[in-house]
Amino acid sequence: MKKLYIFLLIFSTQLVFAQIRFQNIPENAIYPESRAIETITANIAYQGYEETQAYFGQGEYEIFLDNVDGVLDNPIIILDGFDPGDSRGIPGLYASLSFGGQNMADILRDEGFDIVILNAPVYTTDGKTIDGGGDYIQRNAMVLIAMIQQLKADKVGDNELVVLGPSMGGLIARYALSYMENNTLDPETRLYISFDSPHRGANIPISLQYLINYFAQQVGDATAQQVVDQLLNSPAAKEMLTDHLLGHLLAGSTYEQDPTKLLPMGAPGFRNEFQAELDALGFPNSVRNVTMINGAGNGTTTGSPGITIVDTNLQIDAFTDVDVALKFTPAASQTNTVTDVTVNFFGAPIDTFQTTAQSTNNSDGVDSAPGGTGSISDALGDGGGNQVLIDFINALQQDLYSFIPTMSALAIDNPDWFAIPNLSDSPFVNFYIPTENEDHVTVTAASAQFALDEIRNGVMSVGENQFLNQFILAQNPVQNNIQIVIPNNVSVKKLTTTVFSITGQKLMHQTWTNANGKLTWNHNLSTGIYFLKLQHGASVQTIKMIVE
Repeated sequence: MKKLYIFLLIFSTQLVFAQIRFQNIPENAIYPESRAIETITANIAYQGYEETQAYFGQGEYEIFLDNVDGVLDNPIIILDGFDPGDSRGIPGLYASLSFGGQNMADILRDEGFDIVILNAPVYTTDGKTIDGGGDYIQRNAMVLIAMIQQLKADKVGDNELVVLGPSMGGLIARYALSYMENNTLDPETRLYISFDSPHRGANIPISLQYLINYFAQQVGDATAQQVVDQLLNSPAAKEMLTDHLLGHLLAGSTYEQDPTKLLPMGAPGFRNEFQAELDALGFPNSVRNVTMINGAGNGTTTGSPGITIVDTNLQIDAFTDVDVALKFTPAASQTNTVTDVTVNFFGAPIDTFQTTAQSTNNSDGVDSAPGGTGSISDALGDGGGNQVLIDFINALQQDLYSFIPTMSALAIDNPDWFAIPNLSDSPFVNFYIPTENEDHVTVTAASAQFALDEIRNGVMSVGENQFLNQFILAQNPVQNNIQIVIPNNVSVKKLTTTVFSITGQKLMHQTWTNANGKLTWNHNLSTGIYFLKLQHGASVQTIKMIVE
């Protein structure tokens, strides 16, 4: 046994993990021009599930005033997502809004909006060091509440706030806004944009979790241990991951799997508790809730259930090599070996490690589900200059996996991760959904246009007319024609109507003048879900429409 650990020590000195990342900054990204960073502290403390006392969360923020009058009068809060170690910082968060040589923040500032970037740094409070980018979602939400209250006091005029939450930031925003409403604190927020946020949970392949944890616990790799401690076992990861290695470990072991725990299981004491708390809070009622996601809405998968991720032999040194095979979780009701490792010394095996996964009866394994994608090579920092990891990455047969499933980003509670989403089951009132799976929290020209339209229309509308449902459909679901009912007290000199697919494609467009009573609009739309946008003067209204 002692000889085994000596060999494993040799192995561990070679295999060093690089910086894990879950959000890439686009190429040719546009960064902000200033660095006037301020600190903000929550005025509501939060006590985590495993903590013995409550702590006041902290954040750091920077206000990028608009380029029109330079006055803080139209704030849009952009939140930090999951970022243990604070590798992005405020400049990276600003730059992440770049697309096609433009930056959405710059566009909005040129139109008179003020951008407020709220970052979650590493900080120390009451003797405890807290990594904000991986901390409890609830404590970060308390920081956002303090930010909202400060902006309410500092801004000029009556314009309400807009909150855009990418990734985990969308959960922070949802929690904060709902918490404020439930505790008689006016959020003064007109629009909440969730951006590929895991409302029903996130996913990192359990095979990869097992592998990294094995290197940390059994091999003794210090950097792998740091990844386990800082990332996989962070409070936020344990709250969000629908399948977490801590739910599968054999009693008394730090890395071996309990053979009776094969089905997906979240981190004990975290995952189910957080989801129940989030569900109980619901969504803010006084706010327009919309979402832009990166997962496909038409059932396009990310690979296939049970597919091989990698099956290779890695040469560590002249004497030591390791066989590594990883797979996606299997098809519904099926079981497979997801992690298979053998360490060889002079060709003889000196240690083996295997884990098994079983999928539920209701769904194929989530690794290959439609969703905003994560990348294994990104998770390994592209190898970080380590040749063994570079060889591992080069041997990957499947690099992408479903990180934020489409169902989760739409906040639809459906046990089948692969089902075509029924948008009537989603709490959001408007959506941007692509037809292909995109990298997690990637801004495209189409999704940027969706967000810009939502932000602009709220300012253009008079008295929040877009929420008053002044136009209705006589029938919904509709059949051979779309019948739009105009209330008797509304004078319509010009009404523009547009039908969009769930992916944002414009399908029909017509302008009506001097309209009254009921408009009948023939169509040849296929059966499905669409969005009917009606623009009457400065008022914009969107209706979810089902065609039978």
